[in-house]
Amino acid sequence: MNGIVIVLVAAVVLVAGYLLYGRWLARTWGIDAEAITPARRMEDGKNFSPASCFTAFSHQFSSICGAGPVTGTIAAMMFGWLPVLLWVLVGGIFFGAVHDFGALYASMRNNGKSLAQLIEKYIGHTGRRLFLIFSWLFTIIVIAAFVDMVAGTFRATFDAAGAVDAAASYAGGAAGTISILFTFVAIAFGWINRRFGLTGWKELLLAVVLFVLMFAVGMQFPVYLDKNGWFAVIMVYLLFAAAMPIQTLKQPRDYLTSIMMLVMIVCAVIGVFVLGAGGQATMTAPMVADLGALASKGSYVFPLLFVSVACGALSGFHSLVSTNTSSKQVSSEKDALPVGYGAMVLESFVGVLAIVFAAIMFSDLNTAGTGLLNNGAAATPFQIFSQGVARGMTAFGVDSTLATVFMTMCVSALALTSVDAVARIGRLSFQEFFAKSNDAAEEAGAGAEGAARFFSNTWVATVLTLALGLALAFGGYNNIWPLFGASNQLLGGMTMIMLAVFCKCTGRKGFMLYVPVAFLLVSTFTSLVQSIIGCVSALSASGAAVIATSGLQLVFAILLVVLGLIVAYNCLRELFTKSAGSLPDEEPEWSELGRRNCGE
Repeated sequence: MNGIVIVLVAAVVLVAGYLLYGRWLARTWGIDAEAITPARRMEDGKNFSPASCFTAFSHQFSSICGAGPVTGTIAAMMFGWLPVLLWVLVGGIFFGAVHDFGALYASMRNNGKSLAQLIEKYIGHTGRRLFLIFSWLFTIIVIAAFVDMVAGTFRATFDAAGAVDAAASYAGGAAGTISILFTFVAIAFGWINRRFGLTGWKELLLAVVLFVLMFAVGMQFPVYLDKNGWFAVIMVYLLFAAAMPIQTLKQPRDYLTSIMMLVMIVCAVIGVFVLGAGGQATMTAPMVADLGALASKGSYVFPLLFVSVACGALSGFHSLVSTNTSSKQVSSEKDALPVGYGAMVLESFVGVLAIVFAAIMFSDLNTAGTGLLNNGAAATPFQIFSQGVARGMTAFGVDSTLATVFMTMCVSALALTSVDAVARIGRLSFQEFFAKSNDAAEEAGAGAEGAARFFSNTWVATVLTLALGLALAFGGYNNIWPLFGASNQLLGGMTMIMLAVFCKCTGRKGFMLYVPVAFLLVSTFTSLVQSIIGCVSALSASGAAVIATSGLQLVFAILLVVLGLIVAYNCLRELFTKSAGSLPDEEPEWSELGRRNCGE
């Protein structure tokens, strides 16, 4: 199969899904272009910060388009590229995009409430507290997995004498330098835009100039650190990204990152066509693998395929982004569809590109003769994808060194922009646990005393969240990913149940959510049980040697199952007992800031 065909077919399917199903969903639930959104009505200079449609889209897309659409899809190709492609397309349109848009929409219609606050309103106070524990544990898992990926991408290679192998380490070192510069450049970029009111082409031109300068400096002065060194650098960055006001660092960084990712997508598409024109875009990976042989080794299509692909088709993490941050930036309700539904559709397209390039490179990478792409001689999914796109860029005239550095930076940015979002959300979830009210505008720690006041401090909550994530990261993302995938999809299932309750309570149609809810709950609980069995087996075989990895993962898996069952039970109970139209959307004056600013 020629990769060009897959890219074209996928693009048509995804665009049709957005134009037909996405718009139908928006009409069915109701979009009011004249409504004053929470971002505008409750602007506070910290979390509520109105932004243009593209800036809000950039935040959503760069935050959700992390390692998942690359790592998950390529890892799942052990089952063949066709099952993965079908799940990315079907899941992206009917599961993931509905989930992301629904969470964003429900939050906007409830004064910018987080997912946990929505659960309290529609499910109950106990459900909210349990969900906050679940989401906080989940963010720790994501931090661990993604930080390990980024540090592994940047780390230097050392020879037998302990000296840096500059040739082998150059791409990662240069990309690492650019990432460090990115932080300071993003802060300056945001300040300049606010100070001089830059928008449109002027804002874009400034972004391009800054990109050129960053890449020039990064390629000239690469930073070579081992993995632990990069762990430290990334954690310092996350500390500030999670704690600083969103418009100071996160919002401008997301804008810059989205520009870079869009360039990457364009380069990848052009590369497929150029390679295809030269007869080099043949997808040599198996269309469908020997599923029976894989099952005999414990790798079953269900549920492993559906929890591995994660962000490429559906990701519960996206609901945390939609409700905790994006709903507080959207300036007009009409922007909710491109921000919520559109960002997920574009992420699914990134997943398709990852499938195509991995399948094209299969014959080069699978020299070990295993028949499994991700167990071949070469590489991690990140390296496979970056090498594939770099090959395509070289085919249409880009310098090979520049292409390699650019793609190394892009794949690390995929993870970094998600992990800084999830670090912020983890901090907010931890603080929210001690909140006295269910008002989205409440200041963290307001009214708290003693230990609750201490733990709800922004910096304390951030440090605790990052410290646990770092401890789990030493187990390596390969060990964490199955646990991440299952808990991620379970979070998606719980979000879908909450949306179903929201639709029923507000008199909206919610039938399109029922099949995704059932499928996600069954597949995720099955996968989590398998993870528990695997951790117990590892502990039995190795004992104390794996306490720090399998033991900690076992504790997380059990907690996630217990919390997930309790929250899911409470959500389903409310779904069947609530009366249609019993809880209308929140009026602006229902929140403290809303009451204060409604007249204005």
